[in-house]
Amino acid sequence: MAKYEKKIVGNFEEIINKLQNEIINSGVSMNLVDESNYSLGDTNVAVRVYDKYFMRNGNRASLSLTVAGYGNDIFISAIGAGGGQGVIFNFSLGAEDELVDIVRFCIERME
Repeated sequence: MAKYEKKIVGNFEEIINKLQNEIINSGVSMNLVDESNYSLGDTNVAVRVYDKYFMRNGNRASLSLTVAGYGNDIFISAIGAGGGQGVIFNFSLGAEDELVDIVRFCIERME
């Protein structure tokens, strides 16, 4: 498992759109599995779940992205999971880190 969390200031919709474009365009086998959106007043929450097939280990890995915003204050949480091999030993070749790094690098370019 890999995890990245960050607080930033910005426009909620612009951040969601930028992240979604970066993630989807990061690889041919990247898929948006499902999404959920919620708004209440100035509070917005978006949840996205992606998965990607990795040929190097023949497995899929998932990326769960949660973006919560109150006005221009935005909190981003990206969690990568899966991508390991084996039943007893979950040996990973870095697929989770690779997925989380897509979000990390995208946010770093926005700052």
